[in-house]
Amino acid sequence: MKSLQEQDRELYDAIHAEKERQEGHLELIASENFVSEAVLEADGSILTNKYAEGYPKKRYYGGCEHVDTVENLARDRLKELFHVKYVNVQAHSGSTANMGAYRAVLKHGAKVLGMSLDHGGHLTHGHPLNFSGIDYEFQSYGVSDENETIDYDDVLRKAESFKPDLIVAGASAYPREIDFKRFKEIADRVGARLMVDMAHIAGLVAADLHQNPCEYADIVTSTTHKTLRGPRGGIIMTNDKEIYKEINKTVFPGIQGGPLMHIIAAKAAAFKEALTPGFKDYQRRVIENAKALADELQRLGFKVISGGTDTHLVLVEVKSLTGLTGKKAEQVLEHVNITCNKNTVPNDPEKPFITSGIRLGSPALTTRGFTKDAMRIVAGLIKKTLMNPEDEEALDEVRDEVAKLTGTYPLYKA
Repeated sequence: MKSLQEQDRELYDAIHAEKERQEGHLELIASENFVSEAVLEADGSILTNKYAEGYPKKRYYGGCEHVDTVENLARDRLKELFHVKYVNVQAHSGSTANMGAYRAVLKHGAKVLGMSLDHGGHLTHGHPLNFSGIDYEFQSYGVSDENETIDYDDVLRKAESFKPDLIVAGASAYPREIDFKRFKEIADRVGARLMVDMAHIAGLVAADLHQNPCEYADIVTSTTHKTLRGPRGGIIMTNDKEIYKEINKTVFPGIQGGPLMHIIAAKAAAFKEALTPGFKDYQRRVIENAKALADELQRLGFKVISGGTDTHLVLVEVKSLTGLTGKKAEQVLEHVNITCNKNTVPNDPEKPFITSGIRLGSPALTTRGFTKDAMRIVAGLIKKTLMNPEDEEALDEVRDEVAKLTGTYPLYKA
């Protein structure tokens, strides 16, 4: 970054400060990860200079022969990764991927059944202030009060009553494995299509550690970051040729212009990494580390939603043990260089911007090489911090321990 340092020191300093933050903090945000240097190189490549509206061999600009190669690499690798026939790799984000998917199979005002945001769903699954809730008529399903997991019988009852055109499965704060086969049976029972948003678990699916929704859903979307460990972006997949044609028309020219070819190159690099045996081992460790974190937090007295995790994600109710809201817990942990996010828990009495819980994830620390024992140490540091939010001596001790851990597990090797 020598040129940037010379030309724009203010911007360079901000980027350098963020690099130091990432290296010196324990990153526990479940939707974040650290890409490889190869992905970073592709992301920052000269492909950012190229306009390439359209699709390979069907572009609206000249000089696209090399970016066609790039996009075809990304598409072919993605098909192999998820055993799916048709893919679109141009979506700029998970939200635009979801918009493209909805518009490919739904008319404006159609009925959709999705997971409640309060119970672990996503904004694009029908929140009234989001385009999804504005453009379509949504109703929600959630988790049971008894075990805080999806009650598939209740989903069926809601589907039979509501008669949706589409059912959306997938979540942003749900720690348990989702039974996509069961969702498909429910969708078939009521004559609905099934869409799966697997943004959080895509890496686990790629490693055959979670049921593959492409076997069951009419249309599947995902981000390419999170567990998949690629650049920030979106993808849409299907095994239905007619739906695929609609997807492509919806993404371009429907909701986007020129694709971000440098990002598509970075996606291609990440997909190749995800096809390696090492990636499968990484995902196994992601799950093991999340389980270790959840088990230790429970042993330390925290209420872990659903009693544990099957995935990369741990949802923790903190208020009953510590007296802190999720918002305050996030702030105090940030103060000692532990990064997470506040999150609602099922039947949360607090407002969504305050919350009673926090959401934790293992992908980023696992990328750094953290072990199950290290994750148990992290759990202890979380408790020490949240039980002593005003004790600067205790907080200083936690900061020192965080520095030891980040030093033991460096982010990018020098």
